Amino acid sequence: MTDARDTTHYVNPAPFNPIEDEVLTPEQERYYQASQWQIMWWKFKTHKLALWSGVVLILFYLCVPFAEVIAPYTPNTRDSEYLYAPPQALHFFHDGQFAGPFVYGQTSEVDLTNMKWVFTDDPNQVQPLRFFCLGTEYKFWGVFDANFHLVCPAEGGTMFLLGTDRLGRDQLSGLIYGARLSLTIGLVGVTISIVLGLFFGGIAGYFGGVADSLIQRLIEIMRSLPELPLWMALSAALPVNWSPVWIYLGLTIILGLLDWPGLARAVRSKLLSLREEEYARAAVLMGAKPQRVITRHLLPGFTSHIIASATLSIPSMILGETALSFLNLGLRRPSVSWGVLLNEAQNISVVTVYPWLMAPVIPIIIVVLAFNFLGDGLRDAADPYK
Repeated sequence: MTDARDTTHYVNPAPFNPIEDEVLTPEQERYYQASQWQIMWWKFKTHKLALWSGVVLILFYLCVPFAEVIAPYTPNTRDSEYLYAPPQALHFFHDGQFAGPFVYGQTSEVDLTNMKWVFTDDPNQVQPLRFFCLGTEYKFWGVFDANFHLVCPAEGGTMFLLGTDRLGRDQLSGLIYGARLSLTIGLVGVTISIVLGLFFGGIAGYFGGVADSLIQRLIEIMRSLPELPLWMALSAALPVNWSPVWIYLGLTIILGLLDWPGLARAVRSKLLSLREEEYARAAVLMGAKPQRVITRHLLPGFTSHIIASATLSIPSMILGETALSFLNLGLRRPSVSWGVLLNEAQNISVVTVYPWLMAPVIPIIIVVLAFNFLGDGLRDAADPYK
């Protein structure tokens, strides 16, 4: 056996200074000095699918304030010569030469056998698109008159890239205007839901006792009711003589009031465990009021769950509005949302003949999936253990 006394003992010749700090690299200094939001952003950027989903949602939400400028027509502009007109294809080359973005004009004739209009492209009618142009007049934000558009059809021509409906209204313009109501109703509704969920969940989880029992019984009653029939019943109770603005506000409040119980229960369960932590008890012993303990010490502990719940609630509210408007119990013309546009496609025989009426389904699917992916990325970025 080797004698322990023979083992070489290494001694660092560098001078020892107990008060000298450890030398950090620039990257380490940047990380340790970063705020919580900076760290969340760095972690979020590594989730590529969530990042691209956020970009897609930003593009969709840009349609909300600038719908009048982006859309080539107003949503209720009718053209009696193009009823159920099919989508016009976008072309760039004509007779082998580059002609810029343009569409061919359409000629129509009556099909007496199937009792419908038949549209065909006319290669002799080349209708180049105009950009940053003056076109159909509108009221910008409902305040002042304007007629500036990002893109317009040719003078005397048409531009129905997604076809028209039974009254000759442009589907593309309807989708752009419909984003204003369908997307904002989710944001406003989820704001109401989060405020109510945090309020009632915070009271039940922090104080417990009788308050907890009463809130839990209320949540159980609300969650026992079937969601869609309850939406339909409350929406049908809205007066039919209300203006579109009041109908919109009524639907938003209904969706927000019916969505908070799930978040409240999650907040309650989390607060029940966090209020026993040492930092929470220390705050109480130092004289902090319950409001400060909950908002400044307990709620930040599960920010990731709140973010995930919010991003998952928005698509559910969008689908809720779409379902109610599709069933003619929500928004109605002249208001335009994606659900209102889908109301035109209730008849299956119409859909089989005019499939472009199902176009609103595409942005609904894209937005719902984007919110789900974004919620996953935000939840992981806000989780301190990942």
